[in-house]
Amino acid sequence: MISFSALRGGGRFSLFTPHPFPQLPIIPSRRPSKLRFRVLARYAQSQDLFTTRLQDGIEGLPNLVEDIVRTSINTGPRGAIRFAQGIQAVIGVGSEWLTDVSQSASSSTGIPTQLQLGLLSPLYLRRLFERMGATYIKLGQFIASAPTLFPEEYVQEFQNCFDRAPEVPFQEIQTILRQELGRPIESVYEYVDPTPLASASIAQVHAARLKGSQEDVVIKILKPGIEDILVADLNFVYLAARILEFLNPDFSRASLVGIVKDIRESMLEEVDFYKEAANIEAFRRYLEAMGLTRQATAPRVYQHCSTRRILTMERLYGVPLTDLNSISSLVASPEDSLITALNVWFGSLLACESFHADVHAGNLWLLRDGRIGYLDFGIVGRISPKTWAAMEVFLASIATEEYESMASSLIEMGATNKDVDDLDTEIIVATARDTNTNATAVSANVVVDERQMNALFLDVVRVSESYGLKFPREFALLMKQLLYFDRYTRLLAPNMNMLRDQRISIVSNRGRGRYRDSFN
Repeated sequence: MISFSALRGGGRFSLFTPHPFPQLPIIPSRRPSKLRFRVLARYAQSQDLFTTRLQDGIEGLPNLVEDIVRTSINTGPRGAIRFAQGIQAVIGVGSEWLTDVSQSASSSTGIPTQLQLGLLSPLYLRRLFERMGATYIKLGQFIASAPTLFPEEYVQEFQNCFDRAPEVPFQEIQTILRQELGRPIESVYEYVDPTPLASASIAQVHAARLKGSQEDVVIKILKPGIEDILVADLNFVYLAARILEFLNPDFSRASLVGIVKDIRESMLEEVDFYKEAANIEAFRRYLEAMGLTRQATAPRVYQHCSTRRILTMERLYGVPLTDLNSISSLVASPEDSLITALNVWFGSLLACESFHADVHAGNLWLLRDGRIGYLDFGIVGRISPKTWAAMEVFLASIATEEYESMASSLIEMGATNKDVDDLDTEIIVATARDTNTNATAVSANVVVDERQMNALFLDVVRVSESYGLKFPREFALLMKQLLYFDRYTRLLAPNMNMLRDQRISIVSNRGRGRYRDSFN
């Protein structure tokens, strides 16, 4: 094979070969043909790439067809029903979009970019998700909570999916309770309050009292038909991701199918209350083993009246950690209560089978007896000792402003290639510092709501990814919880530095033995 190169020199081009062919004449040209060589080379490369992709596609086609058939069988008739409902939702939102387009077209400003994207724009996609119901609302909440995976404008728009979901009529709730208990409701509960305490996209919560013991409880009830809807919807999303990756292998670099699998696994775990009950019991065992039952608790699960679709738990009475006035009336030092909450949570990262991965104000309370109450274990995380060791170094480095150490810990977490020669610490400074307030990102002023915390996290992610850093999922889960705790710190202990305070034990394998002492 003859290799060639085109060299610019004196307005002429020379073509050289490594073989003893006769010297080609030098042809003067006012417009050099280097561009032609470049185009030909790129054409050859594209041809090779097309051939390779075609071969890969042919080899992967049987697996794709098998996956489609298997998933379709698993979905069954409910898939056709949801498909029809999906068409109705698309037509409904499409009509809204057409109306908005016609109104904008008649204005002097023209059609905004949001409208030009059609149903794929953040606004109309969010509206479509809401029309599609529970699965897509949960998917929207996942998007809103995952700024490391989705574009900023989508994360911000899907914050609206956190609003209260429609309630299920009490008659339907009673039917579910009778079916699940296998006996009259009156034989198990003294009464069940018909007005729900809360209604989310997947479940509804009612206050109740147990028969006989007269203990106050709450019943978490899976909404009717939600499992069928979830399976059909998630299977559809999975197949769509598989087909997209097959048609465009570039999507595989973004781990599209992997992300969808993670979402599907997470959502299906939430509708299995046996798993949530196991998460609660694991946390309670952790508290007992560490001697922390006087400092914190999680609701006791009543197994005799809990099933896969209903979960009966001890009712805990208290106030969210954001209610400063009520907290001050319950304890002498709100700051001490916050320190306890932090130490219990940090300790669970390694000492418990899983950690609570959704410690927003609705799930973290100060109870009337002064203990910290951890509620709702539908979303939990698991972290390996290696990842947490790197995360621990990262947090300590933020506190001490050691940016080289922060860079090394990000590499250990898998945020970038481990074999890099050097990682520019400017990204760490940009991520860790606010140039106006000189405050660290973890200690930034986040005091109002979910939207503000996501905005802060988006800033961290946006700057980081501009330097080629991709945060692992565990990092995102942990950072989100730290931002929640930062909110509580601003309210309850504004002068405390969460990462430097010696009363707070960020536990490691080396320091776990010191953990119990921090409560004495």
